[in-house]
Amino acid sequence: MKNLEDACCSTDTPEEARARKILSLLGYCGHYMHFHGGGRSGQAPILCTLAKAGGTLSQQELGMRFDLKPGSLSELLSKLEAAGLIERTRNPSDRRQLFVKLTEEGAAKAGQDQGDRLRFRRHAFEVLTTEEQEQLISALEKVRDHWKEYDAKNDSNAR
Repeated sequence: MKNLEDACCSTDTPEEARARKILSLLGYCGHYMHFHGGGRSGQAPILCTLAKAGGTLSQQELGMRFDLKPGSLSELLSKLEAAGLIERTRNPSDRRQLFVKLTEEGAAKAGQDQGDRLRFRRHAFEVLTTEEQEQLISALEKVRDHWKEYDAKNDSNAR
């Protein structure tokens, strides 16, 4: 596979090759963080969010916090419910509203997941000095801001 990438990219300028390498490394980091650092959506973040909120939230509030479509959230919650980690109940005064509550088992799992995520955060960048971490933060913020400007410019050009 590497030879195929080399063949298709052999005409890259040094700047293009550097950009390709940076994007590849950022992609790897994003993939790693999603699967090893808890991700942004999925079972662990849902359980941790419920735990931090005192154990109960409305299904609508969970959907808004994770920017999930109702069907996607419902599927995820069904899996958590089947595993005995949450319970869903209807609001007695408004039957349209569902509340999601951690079970004892769910609270224990949330605690374990929070511990795993904390350990990951503590060790993720220990290979870098404090100065290197600050430089990385600065560089990533600069890239983020540039990408936001790029999107805003392209969004306004598309209209």
